[in-house]
Amino acid sequence: MAPKGQFSKEEEMLLRDFGRNVSRRSSIIFYIHGLFISAVPIWLYIRIHQMDLMDMPIPFALVTLLSTYLITIAYKNNKFELKHKLAQKREDAIAKEIYDRLPESESKKISRKEKDERILWRKNEIAEGESMQLSILYSNALFLVAMIFISFYMLRSYSSLPNYVLSMVGSSGLTALLSTGTKKA
Repeated sequence: MAPKGQFSKEEEMLLRDFGRNVSRRSSIIFYIHGLFISAVPIWLYIRIHQMDLMDMPIPFALVTLLSTYLITIAYKNNKFELKHKLAQKREDAIAKEIYDRLPESESKKISRKEKDERILWRKNEIAEGESMQLSILYSNALFLVAMIFISFYMLRSYSSLPNYVLSMVGSSGLTALLSTGTKKA
C-alpha cells in the first residue's frame, strides 16, 4: 500500500486513463482536426460570399484559431463522456475476447487479478480510440450544421466579414457549450 497522499503506479495509471485529461497524442489529433474543420468554412466564404482571403488575412486567421480552440474543447468534453459509456458497453465482449485469446495452459497459470487487469487495459484501449473518433464526428457535424444555419439563415442580411466572424464564433462556441452538458439516463 502506498503512503498516505501518494498513489501506487496502478492507481496513477487508472486515474490517468479514466480522468478528464487527454494524452498528448490525443490532444495533437484534436488540434489538427479542429484546425482543419475550422478552416473549411473559409472556402465557403471565399466562393459563396465572395470574400478575398488576401484582403483580410488577420480576421480569417484569428477567427480560425479561436474556432479551433473552442472545437478542441468540445472534442475533449465529448471524448470524456463517450469513453465511459463505450467502456461499459464493450466490457462483456472484451472479457470474452481476452478469455478466448488465452491458451488453456496459460489461462490456468495466471491469476484472476491479472486477467481482470488485462480486460481493463484492453477495454480502456478500445474505448479510447472509439471515443476519440465519435467525439470528432459528433462535434464536427454539430459545428458544420450550426455554422451553415447561422451563416445562411440567421445572418444572411449581414455583410461578409461580420457574417463570417459571428457565424464561426457562434457555431464553435455553441459546439463547445453543448459538449459540456450531460444526460442523466
